[in-house]
Amino acid sequence: MDIVGEERIAAPRAIVWAALNNPDILRQCIPGCQTLEQTSPTELAATVKVKIGPVSASFSGEVTLLDIIPPESYRISGEGKGGIAGFAKGYADVVLHEDGDGTILSYKADAQVGGKLAQLGSRLIGSTSQKLAQQFFANFNAAVGERQSDL
Repeated sequence: MDIVGEERIAAPRAIVWAALNNPDILRQCIPGCQTLEQTSPTELAATVKVKIGPVSASFSGEVTLLDIIPPESYRISGEGKGGIAGFAKGYADVVLHEDGDGTILSYKADAQVGGKLAQLGSRLIGSTSQKLAQQFFANFNAAVGERQSDL
């Protein structure tokens, strides 16, 4: 399932880039994120609790940053296991474009699920994934605004 979107952030590209690489900011922005730890300069370990339709699951997994071009773009790739609920894996390409005194963050993501989650149907999974992505970027936009002076 493809998820595409963009968010205008009222901060310079360098500030947005710093926030995208700050585990504390990401932890507070990811819906349902319980833990997010940087294990290397390009790898993170996470635990995220999500509810999709009637299925609620806690996923543990790893995230890797690839194709890094500071302060312009990267690919974030991850895979998580949710026990009986199944698994989720995917990637997102994130690109930052300067826009006057702000930044346009555009993203294109693809995700796949298996196990019990896959039985819910692609329409429900797709709409929930789109909603979670929009929630993350709205949270991220707010966090950058609040913490801009810290970055």
